[in-house]
Amino acid sequence: MNKESHQKPSAQRTLPIILMALGLLLMIFMITVEDEPGGIPLLMILSGIVWFSITRFKSKTKKP
Repeated sequence: MNKESHQKPSAQRTLPIILMALGLLLMIFMITVEDEPGGIPLLMILSGIVWFSITRFKSKTKKP
């Protein structure tokens, strides 16, 4: 049971970083191809930043 509780925070930190990286790569691709960044990459990057900051804030408040 302790292994599950240790794996959850690492997944909660890894997934937003992956989401931000994919959004950044998609934005770079769309700028080079279409000369416009588009809305989807921007939403991916912003949602990754918000998700990461929320999980970081929650982890800091739970630790004594």
